[in-house]
Amino acid sequence: MRRRSNSHKFHHRWKRKLLAALLLGFCFATFVLMESQYSRIKMLSLISPPLIRKPKIAFLFIARNRIPLDMVWDAFFRGDDEDRFSVYVHSRPGFLLTTATTRSAYFLNRQINDSVQVDWGEASMIQAERILLQNALMDHLNERFLFLSDSCIPLYNFSYTYDYIMSTSTSFVDSFADTKEKEGRYNPKMHPVIPVENWRKGSQWVVLTRKHAEIVVQDDTVYPMFEQHCKKKSLPEFWRDRPLPADGSKEHNCIPDEHYVQTLLAQKGLEGEITRRSLTHTSWDLSSSRDPERRGWHPLTYKLADATPKLIQSIKDIDNIYYETEYRREWCTSKGKPSRCFLFARKFTRPAALRLLNTSALGISSEATSGGN
Repeated sequence: MRRRSNSHKFHHRWKRKLLAALLLGFCFATFVLMESQYSRIKMLSLISPPLIRKPKIAFLFIARNRIPLDMVWDAFFRGDDEDRFSVYVHSRPGFLLTTATTRSAYFLNRQINDSVQVDWGEASMIQAERILLQNALMDHLNERFLFLSDSCIPLYNFSYTYDYIMSTSTSFVDSFADTKEKEGRYNPKMHPVIPVENWRKGSQWVVLTRKHAEIVVQDDTVYPMFEQHCKKKSLPEFWRDRPLPADGSKEHNCIPDEHYVQTLLAQKGLEGEITRRSLTHTSWDLSSSRDPERRGWHPLTYKLADATPKLIQSIKDIDNIYYETEYRREWCTSKGKPSRCFLFARKFTRPAALRLLNTSALGISSEATSGGN
């Protein structure tokens, strides 16, 4: 009886030792496997460093419907192979960018779904800008926010444009003190929320840093004042839509989009964080035009006959801008060196833009690797 008990204990101890040995072997094998995997991962990380995505420029198009110059922009965007841009389009409510309305894959379904009806000279233009920024800010990789009209063209290839914009930490905002007040654009009813010393004028075609884009979207002080007190002057064609004031001379011909961003940043004390010029060229000097239809205080529209390499070169050659109201000449620089002032130009018709693209006058194809010309 005692022999059976001793034999049973022996077999029990032997099984426990065997189980312990198996567990020890399993743990050792697991450790060796983990070490080999770690070494493999470490080796791969040395050979192929982790992908670091570069900051992007958000191209924000304000359009009536479709993008008429989409093929010009298609050639421009094809110059980027590092995913350094995103596209957003504000068109009329309900308009969709499909294969039936655009020939460029870069614009497919890029319309903003919460768009509003925009009327020139109304606060709705500012509202459209704010909606575009709200949507673009959702992508944390977007670091610059560039406003463009549907008649804008790029003057250089993507790489040159990207480096030019990203080489500085400032926003590009055309901004100057409108001291002459010929048209009485500042409405005293804005005081004291917006004092006259913070009133600024400039182009709406700005490039904003992420910080400044967030300030525009979060603004709940300046924008309401513009909605209420910054309106365009009544014109004859609007007689049936709104009653004329008893004394038209007291109207303030305020164009909101030419003042809003500039005034907001001045109001916030941020003018030291902006380069006070636009990167988009617009021709306003029409006094010498032989065409009566082209005279007046409106930007010149470039038609097919105007679209020549000489025209593009003349825009590219501009290296300074003079601000008459401030007696200030802005010499353009990039990376601390003298440079050309403009990266984009407007207003071009579709035939004019396509002619420039077909003649390679713009130099925006992916084969072009420098600013050129």
